[in-house]
Amino acid sequence: MQLKKILVPVGGVLLLVAAYRAYRWPGVALVAGGLVMWLLLHFNRMLHVLKRAARSPVGYVGSAVMLQARLKPGLPLLHVVALTRSLGEQLSAPEAQPEQYRWTDPSEASVTCEFVQGKLVRWDFRRPAAADAPAGAPAAGTPAP
Repeated sequence: MQLKKILVPVGGVLLLVAAYRAYRWPGVALVAGGLVMWLLLHFNRMLHVLKRAARSPVGYVGSAVMLQARLKPGLPLLHVVALTRSLGEQLSAPEAQPEQYRWTDPSEASVTCEFVQGKLVRWDFRRPAAADAPAGAPAAGTPAP
């Protein structure tokens, strides 16, 4: 169990108790209003991210290179969805840990992300193999020997 899941509610209760001790019921009303506003801001951000992601195809990202450059361990899934502006293509079984999602860009480069308990632990960036070039042929723009 994550410590954050315990500390946030306990912190809210402690704020309410401190407000009651200092200012009685007007203090409780002020702190409760602040806590509700904080919850509404987080809820509004989540809805905004998911609404934007609903407009894009599943598993699509504008640039897989830019996405993998912005990833770092510990990012929550919601933050990665906000970066990609798309829901990822789920590769793992539903409700299984770790969760794996893939985002692919128009050039077929892809980033596969692995999440444990909703936090990014690792990712894999793959570029498509050059299918149209023979094995020994120089790459485009490279002078032949």
